[in-house]
Amino acid sequence: MAPSFDLIGLVVTDMAASLSFYRRLGLDIPPSADTEPHVEVTLPGGLRLAWDTADVVHSFDPAWSPGSGGPRMALAFRCDGPEEVDRLYADLVEAGYEGYLPPWDAFWGQRYAVVHDPDGNGVDLFAALPTV
Repeated sequence: MAPSFDLIGLVVTDMAASLSFYRRLGLDIPPSADTEPHVEVTLPGGLRLAWDTADVVHSFDPAWSPGSGGPRMALAFRCDGPEEVDRLYADLVEAGYEGYLPPWDAFWGQRYAVVHDPDGNGVDLFAALPTV
């Protein structure tokens, strides 16, 4: 039997700050999770997203250190339409999160924007552009 893709894990420096960001993107994460060292949510479709503090990762991998340079992966959230990309990007930037690439109409047919979560991970917001 082949392995199945099941979980995306993020290492965070401030659990409460990270979870607050992802709640703004619509993830249902209980407030009690803010003080936990490990948090998981199951997304529609069954894929899980998990957050671990650096201390948790160090507990099983003492040599772990955060990557340097730019991130090599991003999470992407599909929005209901181009207006939602604009609204969500503005909401996150207004809340103090780093806007990296403001919304634009990408040549591949999507409204696209990129914000950074509290740990500097790229989070893409996108929606299909109306066809003419």
